[in-house]
Amino acid sequence: MKMLSTKRVLLSLFIAAVIALLFYGMRPQPLVVSAFTAVEEPLRVLIEEEGKTNIIDRYVVSAPIDGYVQRLKVRAGDAVEKDQILAWIEPLPPGLLDARSRAILQAKVSSAGAALELARTNTLASKADADLAQSELIRAEKLYSSKAIQRGAYDTAQANQLRARALYRSARFAVDVAQFELEAAQINLDYSQAQKNGSTPFKRIPIKSPVDGRVLKVSQRSEGSLRTGQAIIEVGDPQALEVVTEVLSRDTVRIKPGLPVHFEHWGGTPLTGVVRTIEPSGFTKVSALGVEEQRVKVIADITSPAEQWQRLGDAYAVTSKFILWQAEQVLQIPANTLFRVENDMSVFVVENGETKRQKVIVGQRGGIRVEVLKGLKVGDVVVTHPDKNISDGSQVQFEF
Repeated sequence: MKMLSTKRVLLSLFIAAVIALLFYGMRPQPLVVSAFTAVEEPLRVLIEEEGKTNIIDRYVVSAPIDGYVQRLKVRAGDAVEKDQILAWIEPLPPGLLDARSRAILQAKVSSAGAALELARTNTLASKADADLAQSELIRAEKLYSSKAIQRGAYDTAQANQLRARALYRSARFAVDVAQFELEAAQINLDYSQAQKNGSTPFKRIPIKSPVDGRVLKVSQRSEGSLRTGQAIIEVGDPQALEVVTEVLSRDTVRIKPGLPVHFEHWGGTPLTGVVRTIEPSGFTKVSALGVEEQRVKVIADITSPAEQWQRLGDAYAVTSKFILWQAEQVLQIPANTLFRVENDMSVFVVENGETKRQKVIVGQRGGIRVEVLKGLKVGDVVVTHPDKNISDGSQVQFEF
């Protein structure tokens, strides 16, 4: 009798355990979700595109007359100085020069002389603009340090100074180039007149560098005959660099002169810059996926110290990040936590293992993060990638 009673107790316990297991297995299980804690951190809204460096001022040295050029000794990358002899040309016997052709040569000399005078006048005007822009920048720096003006006004003054300085540099370069063009035109005219008068023609004519800089490209390295105007060598200043970025036209409308920009992924430390100009017309370009896109060239100057980008050269690839908006302390969450309910943006906030739908108002969008203006506070835990299985009041647990 006692043994039967014990068996009944054990059977009852077994049945109770089975029922408990069945109940535990059939009860709703918490959904496994990933989550993010709302934080206050710096946030930037930017446009990122691939750009390319470009030497601002360059000059192609060409043959002033028909002749036979000797083999060049300079190579690409060699430093050259203004009036340094780059090559020698032995003139070829010219053909008959009629009055019309002689008048054309004389007109070219006069035109080159007028271009030189114009370049000198533009240099004076550019210098005045550069001096004024520098004074305005110094004044803006003082006002910005005392918080009398906004950051945008200071950035505009900085962009104006960079633009004026670049124009002044280009104007001085144009004077040197115009001087070289005048000398080349005069050589052509003098050589033709010498042939007409029967005097001894030039034995050799030196080809000089019009500016200080470096050899960028050698078009005619081996000796051989050249025609008038044929390219021989290209000279420029690698220290006068700009960055040209082809931006989608719909993004370009958000960019303006003076906008800060960062240059990264060029092989060195990130550099800072500022937008100088935006070309007024766009062009069609086919993307890597075969899609036609309308793009616009945005030109920016590098403002980082020159010693930080000494190894940058012409046509080097960089990543341009145009900073449209930035702030140091911004309440933010990932964009993948948001979902729309009618016209409102919402998130699922997790409290005590249970979800609660919370309406939020968002502001700036910085790629994968968004600014939260209202609805959350620092430390709130929100569900990322919410799906249709999650609703208001769902039991959840975090994945590890």
